[in-house]
Amino acid sequence: MENLIHFLSLADPNIRYAVLGSVLLGMGAASIGCFAFLRKQSLVGDAVAHAVLPGICLGFVLSGSKHPIWLFAGAMLTGWLSLMAINSIRKHTRLKEDTAIAIVLSVFFGAGILFLTMIQHSDNANQAGLDKFLFGKAASLVETDVQIFAVMTAVILALLWLMYKEFKIAAFDSEFSKSIGLPMRWIEFVQTALIVIAVVSGIQAVGVVLMAAMLITPAASARYWTDSLPVMILIAVVSGVIAAVVGVGISTMAPKIPTGPSIVLVATALFAISVVAAPRRGVLARVFLHRRNQVRMQDENVLKTLYLLGEGDNDFLKGKTVAEITGRRKIPVAFLKSSLWRLKRQGFLKESSGGIWTLTPEGKARGARVIKLHRLWEVYLTKYVNLAQDHVHDDAESMEHVLTPELEAQLEQLLEFPATDPHDKVIPYS
Repeated sequence: MENLIHFLSLADPNIRYAVLGSVLLGMGAASIGCFAFLRKQSLVGDAVAHAVLPGICLGFVLSGSKHPIWLFAGAMLTGWLSLMAINSIRKHTRLKEDTAIAIVLSVFFGAGILFLTMIQHSDNANQAGLDKFLFGKAASLVETDVQIFAVMTAVILALLWLMYKEFKIAAFDSEFSKSIGLPMRWIEFVQTALIVIAVVSGIQAVGVVLMAAMLITPAASARYWTDSLPVMILIAVVSGVIAAVVGVGISTMAPKIPTGPSIVLVATALFAISVVAAPRRGVLARVFLHRRNQVRMQDENVLKTLYLLGEGDNDFLKGKTVAEITGRRKIPVAFLKSSLWRLKRQGFLKESSGGIWTLTPEGKARGARVIKLHRLWEVYLTKYVNLAQDHVHDDAESMEHVLTPELEAQLEQLLEFPATDPHDKVIPYS
């Protein structure tokens, strides 16, 4: 508890700089990461993150010091060169983008490891700590680093705000962007530059190996929660900030745990929560929706069966027993009883003494609509798909539950309101 209070107070400059630097990283990387995610450029961030390592070594060799300006300048240079190499391979060879990314990533990262090993075996005493850029060390951030992060994040957010409309159109429909005269090459240039800036600003906190996760994971988490791009960016930024603060907090209270992996694991935990609990795309929501659809289809089948029994007796007001219903359609008795009680609560059925179930006017209308959709679809399959009459029933059984009112109206007009189905059964119109 004392460690937690000490962390939350931000009284220690080292903790304060680590938190501020990581928060700025989360804001910048998550915001531009949304556009990289939407343009299916997730692996590009990974390639850039690995490609900055030789640039860091180059900046150290040329300057002889670990001043962040020189290291970030070298990282920007090789990060940009890696993107140019990917684009060149993609345009001038028959290799696909994923192959180009794999080649560039491995070559640049291999060169970085080679340079790093050579520097570590040199006599330069200032080389200590360069290996921290592999996995990051937010605890080593100082005020100068935070100031540079702040400038980089401000540049990213400012350009996103100024070019939001262009980025949005390019992310969703690049061909349309070209057709209306937008300078796509310039837009891609700026967006690529922002990705490089975001990656370079995060390597000291998270490291080159894990930086791609901070670029893409918050965006992937946000996509589960919304269809709105501004809301997606906001959620991604909030996720990045939460991951940064919690990750630094874990590393602070448990010094043996590195900061970069802690931040990435928290971001991954948020992604896992999104995958499971998001209201429309989450696993729980999809399971619930699937279960609800199953229940609706089961209830509609019960209403349809009662309607068919009434159609056979030419009396829709005549009640039916559970045995009569299961005799017409094989439904487990337990499932049937749950549907009967559910339909009764909804006003589609009424129960008489002795377990007799009768359609209400509302239940008859709903059952008739299911029968109508079934028979209309059979007419469509025989007339336009040229299927035999004895091959259309099973397909119609599934389609009768998913046809919307709009498709229903189109189907009626297309078929010109047929009176009977291919089996000469009357189609009940409302």
